[in-house]
Amino acid sequence: MKIRYFPVQGEEAIVVNVSTDFEEEIPRWDVAIEALIREEFQKHRHSLRIEDFYRLAQQFAIRFDDMMATVFELVINGKWVYMEDEGSVRHLRREEVSLLSAQGRLQKEDMKKFTGFWRPVH
Repeated sequence: MKIRYFPVQGEEAIVVNVSTDFEEEIPRWDVAIEALIREEFQKHRHSLRIEDFYRLAQQFAIRFDDMMATVFELVINGKWVYMEDEGSVRHLRREEVSLLSAQGRLQKEDMKKFTGFWRPVH
C-alpha cells in the first residue's frame, strides 16, 4: 500500500510504501496506560479502585475517560478482572460499558456503581 503525503507549497510530494504483511494483533486498549496501571498494581501489591485510577489520571495528565476505557477493554478482553466488594468476579460486557459513556466523556461520578476493585489476571 502506498501513502502519499501532499506537499506544502514549493515542496515535492512524499510517497511512503507501507507493508500490509503485518500479522501482529493490535490491542484495543492503550498499552501505555496498561503499563502504568500494571506498574501501580505491582508497586503497591493490592487491587486498584476507582480512586486509584482517578489519582493516576490526574498525576499523569491523562483523561479519566481514557484511563477507564483502557481498564474496561482489559476486563472485556480477559486481561484484568473487576471484583465486587464481596469478592465475586463481575463480568463486564461491551454493551454495558458503552452505556456508561453514552452521554459523553466518562466522569468519576459515572463510576458510582463500581465500588469494587480491579486487578490483572496474571
